[in-house]
Amino acid sequence: MKAVYFDEHGGSEVLKYGDLPNPTAGDGEIVADIHAASINGADWKVRQGSYAPVAFFPYVCGRDFSGVVTEVGAGADFEVGDEVFGVLPVGQEGTYCEKVATKAAVLAKKPAELAHIDIDAVSLIGLTAIISIEETLKLKTGEKILIQGGAGGVAGFAIQLAKHIGAYVVTTASEHNHEYVRGLGADEIIDYNAVDFTRAVSDCDAVFETVGGDIGIKSFNILKPGGRAAFIASGMKSPEPTRNDVQSLRPVVGRDRHYMERVADLLKQGVVTVPQLQIFDLKNAVEAQKISESRHLRGKLMLQIR
Repeated sequence: MKAVYFDEHGGSEVLKYGDLPNPTAGDGEIVADIHAASINGADWKVRQGSYAPVAFFPYVCGRDFSGVVTEVGAGADFEVGDEVFGVLPVGQEGTYCEKVATKAAVLAKKPAELAHIDIDAVSLIGLTAIISIEETLKLKTGEKILIQGGAGGVAGFAIQLAKHIGAYVVTTASEHNHEYVRGLGADEIIDYNAVDFTRAVSDCDAVFETVGGDIGIKSFNILKPGGRAAFIASGMKSPEPTRNDVQSLRPVVGRDRHYMERVADLLKQGVVTVPQLQIFDLKNAVEAQKISESRHLRGKLMLQIR
């Protein structure tokens, strides 16, 4: 099968496009032909060696996919021909390729009315946003939340989910993305290029931080006493809070079928929409990763594999 992988940590030049052996299904696993996969920030962070350690090489990039089952291992509850989607378990990544083997338990059936590229575009971002907004921050109706980097995939899903819950949503975005995030439901938008967000917003019940760096540390400043902040771009641990009357939280983004089913239901109900997509061929995954690494993008970067 064709795949994009690396044999050592480093810059984008270490990525290779070539042939690797086809996977086989173990107990409780399936093999699927991948139709669509997405580019995520974690992909290039792993490549650089700044994320979870890699235990084996060659390492195939990618964490999520949508495709069609071609082989079923003992105990797996799918059939050949089933259309499935999901996010691979941590440590078993590998979806920048034509085929994948993974645990059936982390996958869900793809709704027939949804395209592979669309359901995969919201799988990992939806999983992350649901766990961050609902389970980690426990956002409630009437609360005020700042979502940093609103034009990104996870943040864009989070804006829509927070509005569905009934929160007042403030977000940061560059000026040319204001119309986009307003369309997602943001109540208030701060141009981070022109305005210091710590001077523009205050008394937030919650912050969802998706940008990283100094932005994360500054986010503590705008919380009200007892507020909480969840971080997904500040490494494997949340940063130490700069004050003792707020919480600093790192969402634990597990993998399970019920999360995927929830993502699909939110999409089918129109609670969330498919983000703006930039679509690449598998052989152009290096170009897509470079865009992701720039951190200046709108929506999702996708690989159309079949």
